[in-house]
Amino acid sequence: MNIALSLSYVGTQYHGWQVQKNGASIQETVTNAINKLLGCDTYLSGVGRTDAGVHARRYVANFKADCRIPLDRLPLALGAQLPEDIAVNGAVQVPDDFDARFDCTKKEYAYYVYPSKMRDPFLTDRAYRYSYPLDAERMQRGAQFFVGKHDFNAVRSVGTPVKSTVRTIFWCEVDQNNDGLIRIRVCGDGFLYNMVRAISGTLLYVGSGKFEPEDVVRILESCDREEAGPTLPACGLFMNRLWYDHTPELDVFRLSE
Repeated sequence: MNIALSLSYVGTQYHGWQVQKNGASIQETVTNAINKLLGCDTYLSGVGRTDAGVHARRYVANFKADCRIPLDRLPLALGAQLPEDIAVNGAVQVPDDFDARFDCTKKEYAYYVYPSKMRDPFLTDRAYRYSYPLDAERMQRGAQFFVGKHDFNAVRSVGTPVKSTVRTIFWCEVDQNNDGLIRIRVCGDGFLYNMVRAISGTLLYVGSGKFEPEDVVRILESCDREEAGPTLPACGLFMNRLWYDHTPELDVFRLSE
């Protein structure tokens, strides 16, 4: 059967989702747990290739195997094989042609910035600490210029070759809670390498006054990475929400809430 898992993880100790030769990955760790538990040799397909140090509040992966463990008990059984920083929150059977990566219609990432000169140990490896004040309202104004279908070449790092650098951003929102933590949420139909971290770095420059909110238009039109803000560290980035419009079996995971 084809089984979809709902996962969440803290990526600090891992070299990203994808199997790597030089260190532990989420994909390898979960695959090893599945193979050990079910006595199989399967491939685990994930919704996206999160980079080293990136986290996931919601993540979907699927694999094919004979499974005699009831699916409502599979998360607990797998959890006993996994380290504390990876959780399996649910398991369901999905159609044979389902693939976690290709069936996802849109994704939302969240990036967290903590503007403070003082360290907060509870945010270590969960948010990027910026030592200067930031204006979240300016950042929100600048964020709106990322919305729509654009060439995002100015806010990506060179990585895996792509046929096109055009993507559609459905929303880009910035808010700040009462403790000062700033959250940048970006939802799109797909993302280029380091795109959300570069968008966040550009909005950080907007919030600090180095850019005007309207400069985002010029930056995107330039298609020049040198014109945009920095690529912020991986520690503040979370895969936040997911949408699968044609797979009702996943509704129990509440991926978009």
